[in-house]
Amino acid sequence: MEGRLAALDDTAAARSLLSAAAVRERGHEVLQAGIAGDLAHWTVSLDRLPSVAAFVASVVRDQYPTLEVPFHARWRHFVVGDRDLWAEAKTPEDRDAKARAAFDLAIVSVLLDAGAGMGWRFRDEGTGAELSRSEGLAIASFRLFEQGALSAGADPLRADASSLAGLEKGVLADGFQVSDANPLIGLDGRAALLRRLGNQAEARPDLFATRDTARPGGLYDAIVARADGRRVPGPLILEVLLEALGPIWEGRLELGGLPLGDCWRHSAIKRSDASNGLVPLHKLSQWLSYSLVEPLQAAGYEVSDLDGLTGLAEYRNGGLFFDAGLLALRDPADAGRRHAVGEELVVGWRAMTVALLDRIAPLVREKLGVSASGFPLARVLEGGTWAAGRRLAKQNRSDGGPPLKIDSDGTVF
Repeated sequence: MEGRLAALDDTAAARSLLSAAAVRERGHEVLQAGIAGDLAHWTVSLDRLPSVAAFVASVVRDQYPTLEVPFHARWRHFVVGDRDLWAEAKTPEDRDAKARAAFDLAIVSVLLDAGAGMGWRFRDEGTGAELSRSEGLAIASFRLFEQGALSAGADPLRADASSLAGLEKGVLADGFQVSDANPLIGLDGRAALLRRLGNQAEARPDLFATRDTARPGGLYDAIVARADGRRVPGPLILEVLLEALGPIWEGRLELGGLPLGDCWRHSAIKRSDASNGLVPLHKLSQWLSYSLVEPLQAAGYEVSDLDGLTGLAEYRNGGLFFDAGLLALRDPADAGRRHAVGEELVVGWRAMTVALLDRIAPLVREKLGVSASGFPLARVLEGGTWAAGRRLAKQNRSDGGPPLKIDSDGTVF
């Protein structure tokens, strides 16, 4: 009986980590430890926050003089020059069918959107553009999807579970133009991740196949089934994604039989239950949550409480605070060393990034003269902190890369 109760307690502790609220709460706890000077690897100069906010506001105005900033989402990367490739696609007229297709594309593309490496490029014949990093990964994944490489039938604009489950690395390598001269970080990991996605979609028809055969786009139906009428809270999107996608992350922590996904250990977190020392971040899942907002809206749903999601614990936002001097390494030599993604130094950096994005957002809005309701965090990120982080990276490093050297398997950064 005691063992059973302990297992139940562990499962409850695990569930408590599978939400945006948990990401936010524990990120702020790590930041408070940093402000107090209690972190082994980092110091925090919070007095720099107003000047960083002013810089971010200037970047927003530079990019969007009218302050009409779109949401931070994968859909921004499907626009090349003045061409919106998704708008040009021959999508279904039925809005639910179109939403499923959009979910298919967004889920696959976001899961492939980890750091590409400094040397990789994608040359897009359709637009003539040569793209790198996140933009290149987006267009490469779009073309793969558009060509029907992930479809099991006559309709090319699908990502069927059966096709994903059997995806060969060579298909991805060809689609992403990978070669010895054009290497892509984590190719094996990306292909394996999509295979696990396909297997998971087949294993959970209750989430992926309630209105169609198993496919990532089936999560559209799972989300709207839990909606409050035509209203979908932003945190609900993430909760469904974490439940649905948790098993696809290989080699991650588990607790009470539940996979925790993008969740790591940090000594600043103190709890009396089995979640002691654990910091959830859920970067790709939250990036995906933001990217599913517009398909839901296009299908006639109102997405509420968007700020219930958090900022993203990734290297552009984290690089902004590092390059601006708000976060500093106690040992400067750590900047030249390679780090595993689960090291406390990296986990602390990512967790504090989430908390600092919460702190900087109201200051940016004040500088711009906009309200929180009209300018949610998704616009601050896009306008915004992500762009400001990229700008500082280009100023500080010749390759414009991240400030820390982090070993990734292609499923985190």
